[in-house]
Amino acid sequence: MADPSSYRPKPGQIPDSPGVYKFRDEHRRVIYVGKAKSLRQRLASYFQDLSGLHPRTRTMVTTAASVEWTVVSTEVEALQLEYSWIKEFDPRFNVKYRDDKSYPYLAVTMNEEFPRVQVMRGQKKKGVRYFGPYGHAWAIRDTVDLLLRVFPVRTCSAGVFKNAARTGRPCLLGYIGKCSAPCVERVSPEEHRELAEEFCDFMAGRTGTYIRRLEARMTEAAEEMEYERAARLRDDIEALKKAMEKSAVVLADATDADLIALAEDELEAAVQIFHVRGGRVRGQRGWVTDKVEAVTTGDLVEHALQQLYGEETGDSVPKEVLVPALPELVEPVQEWLAERRGSNVSLRIPQRGDKKALMETVQRNALQALGLHKTKRASDLTTRSRALEEIAEALDLDSAPLRIECYDISHLQGDDVVASMVVFEDGLARKSEYRRFQIKGFEGQDDVRSMHEVITRRFRRYLVEKEKTGEWADGENGLTEEDGRPKRFAYPPQLVVVDGGQPQVAAAKRALDELGIDDIAVCGLAKRLEEVWVPGEDDPVVLPRTSEGLYLLQRVRDEAHRFAITYQRAKRARRFRASPLDDVPGLGETRKQALIKHFGSVKKLRSATIDQICEVPGIGRKTAEAITVALAQAAPAAPAVNTATGEIMEDEEYATDATDATDAESETTAGSAGEPVSAGSSDERRGQER
Repeated sequence: MADPSSYRPKPGQIPDSPGVYKFRDEHRRVIYVGKAKSLRQRLASYFQDLSGLHPRTRTMVTTAASVEWTVVSTEVEALQLEYSWIKEFDPRFNVKYRDDKSYPYLAVTMNEEFPRVQVMRGQKKKGVRYFGPYGHAWAIRDTVDLLLRVFPVRTCSAGVFKNAARTGRPCLLGYIGKCSAPCVERVSPEEHRELAEEFCDFMAGRTGTYIRRLEARMTEAAEEMEYERAARLRDDIEALKKAMEKSAVVLADATDADLIALAEDELEAAVQIFHVRGGRVRGQRGWVTDKVEAVTTGDLVEHALQQLYGEETGDSVPKEVLVPALPELVEPVQEWLAERRGSNVSLRIPQRGDKKALMETVQRNALQALGLHKTKRASDLTTRSRALEEIAEALDLDSAPLRIECYDISHLQGDDVVASMVVFEDGLARKSEYRRFQIKGFEGQDDVRSMHEVITRRFRRYLVEKEKTGEWADGENGLTEEDGRPKRFAYPPQLVVVDGGQPQVAAAKRALDELGIDDIAVCGLAKRLEEVWVPGEDDPVVLPRTSEGLYLLQRVRDEAHRFAITYQRAKRARRFRASPLDDVPGLGETRKQALIKHFGSVKKLRSATIDQICEVPGIGRKTAEAITVALAQAAPAAPAVNTATGEIMEDEEYATDATDATDAESETTAGSAGEPVSAGSSDERRGQER
């Protein structure tokens, strides 16, 4: 690990002008490339006290052994040079988007004497017009098959073309009218090139003018009683419209724009791009990247723009680029895009209307892509094994922590304080083992004290189970119930993770020490900088940003947070929805719902007589009397308030929503949708150990 002061440039040596800089390691490899409006100010920020640097930046400057820079005249030149150097050196600490798939394009080889329409992947070639990208190659072939009726452009390979020219016989497409057969000179090179240009114009979105021209020619043919030609033109128009239907209209006809959306967390980011041409979505693509440097959303957008348009020119760069956040220096990026296009380019954030609605769709695609990427990464056995080994090495454990338990505290300004316990075994969530707790040892907000209580209760139960059966006394049978299910708190983890920093870690360790447990490791994951804290240490353990171990700890922590906040919200909702009928002995949810459905609201039920209440199916006189007494003793409830709008809801609305709340309440006892937490004993079902 190098000391940044050992290679820090002398004061006054760095120019105060735009430029691009490179950090190199001890082997002279370029590890980071950046640009700056002022090289002096930017580079000075890297050589401050290490404790003040972001962990990613700290890792970079301590890995580097030298820094060098190149002065340029404008910020646009700096942007261009930065892109070139990133492509050339592939620095390890720069954000690099990885294509989540190799996208196929519809390509027209305008650089040939007889242009050819075909599917192409990989590096783009000069003189070839590209349309897309498409999700699947078959989607391109379907579109081309429809358009060849109107634009019979060559689609055959060079070998097939030469063989047809040699024999004087066209291929099958030439016979059925889906190729103009330039191989046998049915059309001249000029006529065939004109067909190819019309095909490109149509694919570029200039569809309305061409269809109107065909419709005028069809009408003219019909008026001249050339019905066969009119029918042919009619079929051509239908084929074009059918091809257009494959791309949904999302914006105004003349709109050419690319929409870029991002989904990100502390470690990774996914970008999705929708290509809109002529108001229709003509293509879609996506990338994923590890956040190996300290970047904002604007920085990620800038990197995406560089990757997307770095090799593009002309119409490949649209008139409008819509993004979720603007780069720090908007003007140079906008100038660079305009330079590549050859005319002005608008770079902005959509604020309202159809463009904002479409951006929300792109955002949902980005979130889905990030989630899918994480799922694939988490399901890989080799990756999980490496993650556990990295955690064991970082925390100095004797072996890989095959069972990890994570705890989180959740509350709303000190009310409804709850905690969650999630379990990961062999790197995968074990949702049947999830548990929830109500904090009942004190009132108010104190996350440290809450953590101490939860850890104490969980491991006291473990000691009770251990004392009853003896740990592994009869093989695994000592840890299971008579029906074969595992005992609720019988299995000890190898690692306890808490959501928080030093105070929460110290509280968890103190709880274990008080119980005499010294063979379970404890650590905490602080969310702000993703630092791993261990008991008794003043400095955190900083895992590399690309570490699979950090990624696993983050997933465990995020799952505990999700589970805790779900329970806390459900508990709060139950409190808001409390009803006087809850105090009637023997009155279950089914009969409560029947009463509300019969009378319409608690208010109307309160004014009903005992005989009227007895009319409800399943309600006897004794129960009706108990209901009347309970409602008479209960003060009228305060009006319910819709927390989203601030609007006071009528009793009738409350009554209707109460049924839905009851249904929703039952779902919140699950580890996730459709996966119930085991019922346990009756006192646990009442939430004492939740």
